[in-house]
Amino acid sequence: MDLRALSRFAAVVAVATACTSLSVARAQEPSKAAIAAAREVLAMKGATNMFIPVPIGVIETVKRSFLPTNPNLARELNEVAAVLQKEFESKRAELIDDVATIYARHFTEPELKDLVVFFKTPLGQKWAREEPAAIEEGLREAQRWSDTFSDIVMGRFRSEMQKKGYSL
Repeated sequence: MDLRALSRFAAVVAVATACTSLSVARAQEPSKAAIAAAREVLAMKGATNMFIPVPIGVIETVKRSFLPTNPNLARELNEVAAVLQKEFESKRAELIDDVATIYARHFTEPELKDLVVFFKTPLGQKWAREEPAAIEEGLREAQRWSDTFSDIVMGRFRSEMQKKGYSL
């Protein structure tokens, strides 16, 4: 999975999480200061970048849903998509606020402020810089491992089913 696919996957997960979290009672809402600190943590570690394609992706997906039945309107649909992308640019900030609220539910305000301090240190800056590459490399390794393990499991299924008189 490449970084772009990972970013999109993470964005989809974040959107789904934000949507399901909206049902949480207001009494459990974190303070504005905690949300602000969470927003700062997200920005400092570069996590807000993964939300850049989300509004555009939604607009493009909706546009593409109209194309199969209206192929002669491709130019007009592209024009509308361009207008909507500008109009809804602020939706990204709304999504980031929703995700920051989720982080603020999982971490206390002092913890979030400690994270802000951490991400200002050289190690914190390195973490923010290197974490995406480490995640991508880890996902590639997980895929490689899973492919190898799948071959082992496939062989065992065949072997065990052969013992039962079945050929797979």
